[in-house]
Amino acid sequence: MGFVRKVWAIVAKDVAAELHTREMVSAMLVFSVLALMIFSFALDLRGTVARAAAPGVLWATVAFAGTLGLSRSMAREQQTGCIDGLLLAPMDRSAIFFGKALGNLIFMGVVEIVLLPLFSALFDVPLLRPGVVLVTALGTVGYAAVGTLLAAIAINTRAREVMLPILLLPLAIPALVAAVQATGGLVEGATMSEVSGWTRLLVAYDLIIVAVSMLTFGYVLEE
Repeated sequence: MGFVRKVWAIVAKDVAAELHTREMVSAMLVFSVLALMIFSFALDLRGTVARAAAPGVLWATVAFAGTLGLSRSMAREQQTGCIDGLLLAPMDRSAIFFGKALGNLIFMGVVEIVLLPLFSALFDVPLLRPGVVLVTALGTVGYAAVGTLLAAIAINTRAREVMLPILLLPLAIPALVAAVQATGGLVEGATMSEVSGWTRLLVAYDLIIVAVSMLTFGYVLEE
């Protein structure tokens, strides 16, 4: 219970800071809406074309908006000196990872709550289904976990805004490919059992990434 309280304290700190400034979620929402509008006008997504392209467009938008939020999350910690305070706190480094990752997951989830209905309305694609929501959650968990770890690495470089997507996107490819394929199958009318191979890949990716990040996060922060 002590570990859970420490994790929750970090999550509460991040949520309170975001409620005070509203800079990260607002930027992610604006970026997501603009990206959807650009895709809508550039690709003329209608009918069967929209169904075929919708999963890729959705996850491209989620990935880039998520990268924007992950970069800002760690940058704020460095600018305010909170990183030093967290390292001095009497807690396991894995608690810091889980707290930061859960905070990032919450912010990405808030954006997706707005994004999915808006996407469905713009492209007339049925995304508000339990299966699609589950796949979106699994993909977001993996992306937030690996993104939190790599944001901690990139924060100590001079070009952190450029370095994070360069590091993150190649490592997130398995999760993004699996999420796009599973979402595409569900949009086309497949059942969860028919896309179970892709969902199992997402679950395995999430477990591996969370385990590796938990073990290495302390070393990354101290270095």
